Amino acid sequence: MLLWRWIFPFCCVLVAAEARLLEGLYCGRENCYDVLNITREATKQEISKSYRQLAKKYHPDLHRGEAAKKEAEEQFKAIATAYEILRDDGSRGDYDYMLDNPQEYYAHYYRYYRRRVAPKVDVRLVLFVTISVISLIQYFSWWQRYESAIKYFMTVPKYRHKALEIAQQQETARMSKKTGKQRLSKTEQKEETDKLVRKIIEENMDIQGAYAKPSIWDVLWVQLIISPYTITKWVAWNVRWFWKFILLRQPYGEEEKYFIIRKYMKMGQHKFNAIEESTKREYLELELWKKENFNQWKFEQEEAMKKELAQKASYRSIRRYMKSHGPGRITFED
Repeated sequence: MLLWRWIFPFCCVLVAAEARLLEGLYCGRENCYDVLNITREATKQEISKSYRQLAKKYHPDLHRGEAAKKEAEEQFKAIATAYEILRDDGSRGDYDYMLDNPQEYYAHYYRYYRRRVAPKVDVRLVLFVTISVISLIQYFSWWQRYESAIKYFMTVPKYRHKALEIAQQQETARMSKKTGKQRLSKTEQKEETDKLVRKIIEENMDIQGAYAKPSIWDVLWVQLIISPYTITKWVAWNVRWFWKFILLRQPYGEEEKYFIIRKYMKMGQHKFNAIEESTKREYLELELWKKENFNQWKFEQEEAMKKELAQKASYRSIRRYMKSHGPGRITFED
């Protein structure tokens, strides 16, 4: 009976020590400190020194014979694993926590695999690079669309002729000052004329919508920086709308009417700005900010479009083809 009183506590200590080491985590059933022949109070310098000594001793290339080489290779892997765990303060802290708290079985797995699958690069750096790349792509793609719009307007006779009239006056005044060898060739004159036409179109054409001239304020980085101001402005605008037009029931101003019309049309601000001013004035005259007026106007527009399509020869040929060969055609083979 006296012997049993000594054996039982000793067995409990062994079970508790064994329970602290989980298979598949860290160094498995072995203690990482014992693998490197160090204590838990060892410094980073002592850990590195012990690792170099043991790695040199158990390096597989220094052993001969299949069995010795295999045994050295297994020992070398265990040493490398223990060193990887203990050299990092974060993983060493998690390992020490597991040794001190063996009862938190699932928490140890969570801590271990959370650190294993965590990104090695700082998430802040990844976000910074990602946002910067998106901002650059945004800005340059906007410039490409704007350039394509300018080149298109330079080929449209209506705008080109008007720009040429202004360019011709400027070019004549400039060319009259050049004589003899100073006169430009026909190719150079054409290049100069195109430059003037482009400049005049850029100065006089108010291009809106997706092809508008890019602004640095629309870039994602700038939008994120000024987002507190934007959010505050949006909240203030909605509070003002609710107070002024819902509670007090005041009449809409021109800006508010345009906003309601744009909302009914499901248009963005840039696209709505691209509409000609005379057309927008017509929307106001028709009182399209009223839902019933807008629904009637939309119905009339759709009917007019259907009539216009029906009068086109290409549309009629498509309808005849669909009637004869489309999915709604029924034959005896069906």
